[in-house]
Amino acid sequence: MNNFKKILSSLLLLSVFFVSSQKNQSNKLGDTVSDTIPYLKKQGTATQLIVKNKPYLILGGELGNSTFTSLENMVTVWPKLKAMNLNTILAPVFWELIESEEGNFDFRLLDDLLFEARNNNFKIVLLWFGSWKNSMSSHAPAWVKINQKKYPRARDKNGTSQEILSPFSENNLQADRLAFKTLMQHLRDVDGKEQTVIMVQPENEIGMLPSARDYSLMANKKYNSKVPVEFINYITENKKILVPEFYEVWSRNGFRTNGTWEEIFGVGEHTSEIFMAWYFAKYTQEVIAAGKSVYPLPMFVNAALNAKGKQPGEYPSAGPLPHLMDVWKAAAPSIDFLSPDFYNPDFKYWNDLYVRQGNPLFIPEHKFDNTVAGKAAYAIGHYQAMGFSPFSIESSDDPLNEPLGKIYNLINQLTPLITKYQGLNRMDGVLLDKENAGNIVSLGNYEFTFNHSYKLGWEAEAENETWDMAGAIIIQSGKKEFYVAGNGVYVTFKNIKDPNLKVGILKVDEGIFENKKWKVIRHLNGDQTHQGRHLRIFKENYKIQRLELYDYE
Repeated sequence: MNNFKKILSSLLLLSVFFVSSQKNQSNKLGDTVSDTIPYLKKQGTATQLIVKNKPYLILGGELGNSTFTSLENMVTVWPKLKAMNLNTILAPVFWELIESEEGNFDFRLLDDLLFEARNNNFKIVLLWFGSWKNSMSSHAPAWVKINQKKYPRARDKNGTSQEILSPFSENNLQADRLAFKTLMQHLRDVDGKEQTVIMVQPENEIGMLPSARDYSLMANKKYNSKVPVEFINYITENKKILVPEFYEVWSRNGFRTNGTWEEIFGVGEHTSEIFMAWYFAKYTQEVIAAGKSVYPLPMFVNAALNAKGKQPGEYPSAGPLPHLMDVWKAAAPSIDFLSPDFYNPDFKYWNDLYVRQGNPLFIPEHKFDNTVAGKAAYAIGHYQAMGFSPFSIESSDDPLNEPLGKIYNLINQLTPLITKYQGLNRMDGVLLDKENAGNIVSLGNYEFTFNHSYKLGWEAEAENETWDMAGAIIIQSGKKEFYVAGNGVYVTFKNIKDPNLKVGILKVDEGIFENKKWKVIRHLNGDQTHQGRHLRIFKENYKIQRLELYDYE
């Protein structure tokens, strides 16, 4: 009898273990596709990312390229990401690792990433490092790299092969397309229900270096052929809304609609770039279309920005850059939007270029420096961006005190208000430093003048030669009610509907949102508002303040 009890007990333990194991495996891999997968939706002038039927703001960070190559590497990373209040990580998946042998796919590392992200309550934007990463083909599998005859490279003017797979090769395209489609099918099977992955970036910073175009025999034949009718039809139909840079190039030859690339766009490296952009985009279109055919998540492409004054080939040319926006849109209609990667200081300049033609703004990569907190607030407030993401986010040595984490905390609290008013002219943002110390915002009947708090001269850092960047979001939640969140600003007001009226502060409260409900921490008046002259948040403070105005004669 005792032996029987021992056997029965052992069987029960095995049963529990089996059920638990099956449950864990189901949680890890998923089992069905949700009725509604993540998608993009217009609200007013904004485009929102909808996840699980709710608008989603990406408070993101991109992992360093080699950070997630094993679970062990991530043990110390997850706590850092939580400390900085991220809700999303941008993480690469490498073609060379998932298909190290042709036709044999291994998704174990990706599955580990999905499992750990779920356990840590993060969403993922997946970056496909396929044919191109930072212009080069560094992440193509060995069987592609060593078989140059079957998988040819781009060549420079001297005929020298480049470390860049040629977009003119059907073999290159077929191999990448199959790998990406297989990846998306796997994502659908293992993550369709959980929806850990909410967007995908196929390829990475596509572009030509150091030549402006591919000079292989296949490329030369295309270059000397007529411009595809598909492209001509697009630019003809959209002539009135083409970006000025492209319009000006086309206009030089009298808006010709029949001829070779040089006959229509002229002789020069600018034409080489337009030509390459068309074929890079056509290649990418084929890859994306294959992926979306099995799992149509939102997909975007990113660009390494060109430095001012540089010529094509001196920067990663022909990528999804703003002056080539029309080329990419014409060739690759399956791309949902184009995105900039930032490693230069001209933040406003480039964003202004990227939001033309209704292109939604998402910043998937920004140098992780001391400007990112203010820029995150500004991008989401002013441009109604769907998200922001510094690169190598795990490199922080003090994540609990990162300014980015502090601003993400505020944005996270405000997300219901932000997503409610995105695109409806009820929200804006400011970005301030010593050279741009003031900014004017108009909402409803009121004009708000934002100034850098250092202008008051009350903070010791005001004496510094350069000023730390400050940023803030302002949201109009009622006719005379506003929320201001950020740091390093003071704000004054006037009535622009009736300039004869003076504007005063009826009430200012500092507080937080708990469970989406406003909770007052302290009421501000007197010295905290400079006796009713302004709303103020010092540079080292990251706060939300609720402001109520009134008018008087």
